[in-house]
Amino acid sequence: MSSELTSDYTVVHTKSKAFYERYERKDDLQHQTHFCPGCGHGNIHKMLASAIEELGIKDRTILVGPVGCGVFTYYYFDVGNVSAAHGRAPAVATAMKRSSPEGIVISYQGDGDLSAIGTAEIVHAANRGERITVIFVNNAIYSMTGGQFAPTTLIGQKSTTTPGGRSAATEGYPLHVCEMLATLEAPVYIERVGLGDNKQITQAARAIRRAVENQVRGVGFSLVEVLSPCPTIWKMTPVEAQHWVRDVMEKTFPLGVFRDRTREAQPLPQQKPAPPLEEIPGILGVADADLPEGNAHAMEGSREVDLQVRIAGFGGQGVLLLGEVLAEAGLDAGLEVSWLPSYGPEMRSGTSNCHVRLSRQPIDSPLVAMPDVLVAMNEPSLRKFDASVRPGGWIIYNGEAFPREYERADVHVLARPFTRLADELGDPRASNMVMLGALLGIADVLPQASIDAALRRLVKNPRWVALDERALDRGRKIYKEAHEGVLP
Repeated sequence: MSSELTSDYTVVHTKSKAFYERYERKDDLQHQTHFCPGCGHGNIHKMLASAIEELGIKDRTILVGPVGCGVFTYYYFDVGNVSAAHGRAPAVATAMKRSSPEGIVISYQGDGDLSAIGTAEIVHAANRGERITVIFVNNAIYSMTGGQFAPTTLIGQKSTTTPGGRSAATEGYPLHVCEMLATLEAPVYIERVGLGDNKQITQAARAIRRAVENQVRGVGFSLVEVLSPCPTIWKMTPVEAQHWVRDVMEKTFPLGVFRDRTREAQPLPQQKPAPPLEEIPGILGVADADLPEGNAHAMEGSREVDLQVRIAGFGGQGVLLLGEVLAEAGLDAGLEVSWLPSYGPEMRSGTSNCHVRLSRQPIDSPLVAMPDVLVAMNEPSLRKFDASVRPGGWIIYNGEAFPREYERADVHVLARPFTRLADELGDPRASNMVMLGALLGIADVLPQASIDAALRRLVKNPRWVALDERALDRGRKIYKEAHEGVLP
């Protein structure tokens, strides 16, 4: 809400220009929000919008919206809007602020979002002193999902998951976010306010403005916790809910300033810009000899390349290294590349797989849902991924024969005992490179020089490089023999 004087000195209240003129979430009632009568979000929205308008930062503001009752902030605030996964708003806000230092980034979260699944995010963002503003709406319950108990639910307070009232013995004590964050060194301003009466509402508006103004000044992390009524889930009238904030909630969550260094805090220095690309090798301590020389082996011609590969096996079989060599060779050849690993908690014998994409065009997603080639290094991996291979694609299987029940007429199959073949070369652990050699023969999209360069960058032991080179050559010959019909 903003105010202005007419010519006869009558005070006129108008909707803040930080709001959209119409709320287009629904076709009808575009002058209304979705909040229940008596809900505190409406008041908090007005306070935040007034602060944004009065500080003249509407065009600089980025509002990170939550999961919860406040989820539709992007339908109401006419600012930059970003949605975050449940609890991850401080992490998203950190990314927004670091990538747009001149922006005013505000994280808006409820207690189920911030103090439950998002506890780690808010603690570490505060501990780093991120230059963001956090509005924390505490109504002591999970409202949007039906009224389960939250970390801030009061002792004895009933919810759908604590029908007898919250017990410290089974559910623990209410989490005091302001008190917890105030133990950290970095935060500049932390205050808890309420919406229990007009005096509290006035103080809440001042606190929210100060928290936003601190970011405009560039002095660091600010958080305002707002005790907010929830008449619908509390099963009270709006007036009863407001009084409950003042008379009951405040006893568990006392109002007050828990940290205020705004007067002495000095603007933090601007972050240094990212270094030029040519300086990064020196920063990382990487020798020039270890780097490809400007895609020295870049592929010539305009041949289209779009190779999608899924590699799967047990941990310890070299699944990820196989994918890394393929991806590094693609980089050396001047292609767009993605490599996405996925593995279980065990270093050995756990599941492991990775996605690799090589393309001449920018890659839209690193995920490989329908691979052109599946490299299955054991039968469990074959069972899990064989159905995903696109028709006309290839399955390279580490086995004496392809299991009859997994035969598909619409794909090509190359089944060989790659582990035994690698053992014949000198070490069964080179089976991944034998399979990579077969894959390179099938795909035929990379120059030999790029493959050699990638192998030498990733494998430092000369003995292993020599063995891997023999293994790659053996894999190519296996594919060639099969392709020419020498082998079944």
